[in-house]
Amino acid sequence: MINKALFLFSFCLVFIVHEGLAKERDSLLQALSTTIEERESYIQIKEAHIKELKQELKGVGENDLSFTFSLYRELYDEYRSYQFDSAFTYVLKLQETAYKLEDKEKIMASKLFLGVILRSSGMFKEAFDSLETVNAGIFSDSLKIAYYGEMALAYYVLSAYDNERFYTEINGKLGDKYLDSAISLSDTSSLAYFKLKGMEAEARGEYTSAKTYFNTILDRFDIDRHQVAMANYSLGKISLALGNEEESLEYIIKAAIADVQSVTKETVALMDLAKTLYDQGEVGLAYDFINQAADDAFFYGARHRILQVSAILPEIEAAKLASVEYQRKQLLTFSIVVTLLSLLVIGFAIIIFRQYRMLNQAKDKLTLTNAKLQLVNENLTEANAIKEEYIGHSFSKDSEYLNKLDRFKKDLDRKLISKKYEDLHYVMKSVDLKKEREALYIKFDEVFLKLFPNFLKEFNSYFNEGDHIEIKEDGSLPIELRIFALIRLGILDHEQIANILGYSVRTIYNYKTKIKSKSLVSNDEFEKKIMEIKAF
Repeated sequence: MINKALFLFSFCLVFIVHEGLAKERDSLLQALSTTIEERESYIQIKEAHIKELKQELKGVGENDLSFTFSLYRELYDEYRSYQFDSAFTYVLKLQETAYKLEDKEKIMASKLFLGVILRSSGMFKEAFDSLETVNAGIFSDSLKIAYYGEMALAYYVLSAYDNERFYTEINGKLGDKYLDSAISLSDTSSLAYFKLKGMEAEARGEYTSAKTYFNTILDRFDIDRHQVAMANYSLGKISLALGNEEESLEYIIKAAIADVQSVTKETVALMDLAKTLYDQGEVGLAYDFINQAADDAFFYGARHRILQVSAILPEIEAAKLASVEYQRKQLLTFSIVVTLLSLLVIGFAIIIFRQYRMLNQAKDKLTLTNAKLQLVNENLTEANAIKEEYIGHSFSKDSEYLNKLDRFKKDLDRKLISKKYEDLHYVMKSVDLKKEREALYIKFDEVFLKLFPNFLKEFNSYFNEGDHIEIKEDGSLPIELRIFALIRLGILDHEQIANILGYSVRTIYNYKTKIKSKSLVSNDEFEKKIMEIKAF
């Protein structure tokens, strides 16, 4: 159980450390990208300083050779890691001025400087040709250290460049010999000493010691950005040799940042970083950095660097192209999927819209049907009320007529039984049909106005005030109103209306025509308006 807990703790610790390192690396890569974007500002500062030196050089007299040599030296230092052609030009001017001064140390120093830039540009034969003509015996200790250190570095670089075991061992031993000479002359507390000791430990494979020396340089000494870049680059190579790839990558990134800030074009940090990122599958960043490394190599004019960059650039470009092509295919696939989904969504939208429209249509039909049903219900209610009212009236009148008929029959029977035939005339005369008909109409009017209390008001609203029709004093309806009352009850046939009212069909027609001619409503709409008058 304890072993499991320890394993889990160790796993979590490793995971946390790994995550922390990944975040640190990403932060450094972002800082490098930002620095590269700002590189023009660093270049402008350097170019401005070079311009000042050249301007100052123009004001120096022809006989002031010492000051001229000093300015040429400064211009050489500015161009040494920036641009080979210009550095080469000014180192030749240094030699020329040194010979004019007849100063042997300056002559030897200018040959040393020439060897440095020739080695930096990859011209190893020419570099050794110049360095081997140097008589280091006349140098001060600082120049001797510089000379021996340069000879050691030249042999180490040649050893790595040859990549052939026999010559690698010979050149490596020669490098060790010159390095020992340089260390022996160095002050143990000086920057040169720690730099040389770091080189020595690295060459011997003593990576832990070498790491300590270069970290001391970064921690203890106030060094410029170019020296910061070189120290970090060495630490990056040492960390890689120790198997710590993440730490190595961080040092290389720091070296690349310092190279850009110091406007160093003769550099390998960006190239190595691009190769590492490419191996890790980060093709995009690798492509950006290898192109910047190629630009730097071509700008400086380092032949061996151009060859090194040219060897890896096509591979990274091919991977970048493949990545872009893969992304293009993914984008195309994504676009097709999105298009299909969009079409699907549009299709569903159309279906939903149609369903919604059909639903609205059905809703409208249902609303219309409900309205019709409501109207039918209202009409049925009205019809039922009319029927109930008139059925009650009919039963009452029928009962009354039956009673009258019964009395009439009994009177006839009595007269016949008693043989009073002359009285039959009086019995028959007692039946007044006109009076009975008038009573029937008055009862009809009474029931109708009870059912349609607003009939008269609404009927008159269809006419000018002078054409209004009023109810008679006895409460009965004029013939005109009685005709349209029957029409409102659904009796539309002229002949039927004529039979009910006891008039001819022509008389009924004339009354209707006369009324309609006075109406404010068109003839075609008049009867429709009459039918719209509500009961109750």
